[in-house]
Amino acid sequence: MQVKHLLLIAILALTAACSSNEPVDENLGEVELYQQAQADLDNKGYTNAIAKLKALESRYPFGRFAEQAQLELIYAYYRNVEPEAARAAADRFIRLHPQHPNVDYAYYLKGLASFDQDRGLVARFLPLDMTKRDPGAARDSFNEFAQLTTRFPNSRYAPDAKARMVYLRNLLAANEIHVAHYYLSRDAFVAAANRGRYVVENFQGTPSVGDGLAVMTEAYQRMGLTDLSQTTLQTLKLNYPDHPSLSDGEFVPREREADSRSWLARATLGMIETEVPAPDRSQANEDVYRQYQRAQQELPREIDAGTAPNAGNGERQGRSWWSRLTFGLFD
Repeated sequence: MQVKHLLLIAILALTAACSSNEPVDENLGEVELYQQAQADLDNKGYTNAIAKLKALESRYPFGRFAEQAQLELIYAYYRNVEPEAARAAADRFIRLHPQHPNVDYAYYLKGLASFDQDRGLVARFLPLDMTKRDPGAARDSFNEFAQLTTRFPNSRYAPDAKARMVYLRNLLAANEIHVAHYYLSRDAFVAAANRGRYVVENFQGTPSVGDGLAVMTEAYQRMGLTDLSQTTLQTLKLNYPDHPSLSDGEFVPREREADSRSWLARATLGMIETEVPAPDRSQANEDVYRQYQRAQQELPREIDAGTAPNAGNGERQGRSWWSRLTFGLFD
């Protein structure tokens, strides 16, 4: 990160820390409060504007500026980087004034507050991948903009809301692909295939549809579902012939298969290979089997039927203590 970015962040942080909330004069009338609040908004003194707008609403709840103060309070919270307060103020205005001529503005500001919720001060200056962030705020913003465009299709804010919805839809689809690749890296192939299919079915028209088909192909291949993987691969080749997962028409998996060798074999680069339990036998089964072998070796001779008797005298052929001590080297 460049030094100028660090300095800018430090200056803004110090400015926010040093900003004071001026007390609101109790003798101010309705018009004076509104005019001073407007002056604070024009001068970007959003903290003082919030205090005056709240005072105006509480002192003159039925005044001629009450509804306008509630509407501008949403904007002040939004510009003061208080997204939760802005959304709460917007919800309150929509609930109290559903037929207000500017209620579409409340819907728009509510969507903007969610849109910028993950774009804090640091995120605006650092190269962060927004598709890898928590998509909760992006999903809320998309739904809120969708309410605006559905209820007020002719609103002056509808075109901007639709443009932001396209961006948010692409972001949500890309986030699903990141989650799918995480599942692939953890060998959770069913979950990865389901994520890829969800993108293909619900995010048509986004750049991530080809990635969803690639994820499905890789997951099906890793699960041994040849028919499904071939069908999905043909769909990928037909619709996205230039996809990065295709090299000369052949599919190249993005995630490497997990190394099933033991830790000793991996640490010695295969020079010391150890026996790996069969996939169909769990570690618990191996422990039970070892306990059984140990118990069988400790059985008394007279009840141990696992060793054939000596053909000569009918007694069990036993080893001497010297043979046991030297592990049979001197037998």
